[in-house]
Amino acid sequence: MPVSKNERGGSRQAVFMEESSVLKQTLTRRAFTTRAAALAVAVPALGFAARFAPGAAAQDPIVVTMVTDTAGLGDQNFNDLANAGGTKGATDFGVDFRVIESTDATAYLPNLTAGAEQGELTIGVGFLLTDAITEVGNQYPDKKFLLIDSVSDAPNVESVTFKEQEGAFLAGVAAGLATKTNKVGTVGGQKIPPVVKYIVGFEAGVKSVNPDAEVQVGYADTFDDPGLGKELTLAQYNAGADISFPVAGRTGIGAFEAAKEKGAGFWAIGADADQDHLAPGFQFGYARKGVDTAVYKTIGDVVNGTFTPGPQVLGLNEDGVDYLDPYGVVPADVMAVVAQYRQAIKDGTIVPPTTEEELAAFVPVDPASLPPAASPVASPAA
Repeated sequence: MPVSKNERGGSRQAVFMEESSVLKQTLTRRAFTTRAAALAVAVPALGFAARFAPGAAAQDPIVVTMVTDTAGLGDQNFNDLANAGGTKGATDFGVDFRVIESTDATAYLPNLTAGAEQGELTIGVGFLLTDAITEVGNQYPDKKFLLIDSVSDAPNVESVTFKEQEGAFLAGVAAGLATKTNKVGTVGGQKIPPVVKYIVGFEAGVKSVNPDAEVQVGYADTFDDPGLGKELTLAQYNAGADISFPVAGRTGIGAFEAAKEKGAGFWAIGADADQDHLAPGFQFGYARKGVDTAVYKTIGDVVNGTFTPGPQVLGLNEDGVDYLDPYGVVPADVMAVVAQYRQAIKDGTIVPPTTEEELAAFVPVDPASLPPAASPVASPAA
């Protein structure tokens, strides 16, 4: 069923590790200008970003500052995706893109303040920055802000959230059909709304195609502990699970280490970004989340004078989320069923749950009741 677990890993993983090492050596808690090539995190096609024509670089370029959450750069998905979108924005729009890493939650407020003082647009990456970016946004009414994964009521903040439950539902469909043990697992970082949406969506997808399957759910209570992520995932594997879905930032790296340690027959599903490079050949597709797209688009809006504060929600219909299999690991018949459910979600026939309460009330839809998908699933190149 899978492609070779070794043939992909060498060159791509080497490039990723080399570029990550260079980046980490240049990072400080203060701002730095990102002029390097994009991280080797596999950046999906930027969806609707192509609609925004690159603006010519000004003599004094617009300064854009991204403030990470505590996982920082190198988390292999969420913060790295945002950084990739910003890096592409710097190249295409000629802005001066800078990053400030947050070592702990107390750094959010001063880091966002530094961003507002030095530039026109400040980007807060993550739900945990909500209160801080609202406070700073109100203090700097003449500046622009982007908040990822939450909603701020400050009038100058664009708040982009995602329908994580939709992509996760499709990942659950794939896992529910492919499991050999009728047991799958998922490990969350912290129990915050975006993570909960991922996990309950995944559970609903599994149960839709495999009502007898058991979904083991665990929380690490941190996004920054790969060792704990590995420990929790190994516990699920040892309890019978053969597929894991980590939604845990850097903590989720441990899930891929666990799959690789267990060997053939054990899988990890990537969250946010293609994470196959963490354990080549052990990724069972990934639930894409267009954090990079949102960052890139907003930079373009600022450059082009079309920045619009307020909430935006991106789902399957907005090309903000999806479930993809770039390497042909997932069997074609499984992906055909995924395509059926994708269309049903887009049409509104199925509305995946977003909370544990909605999950409890969710009524699964049998795939036999769904029409065939109009077109095969598109999987981007690696």
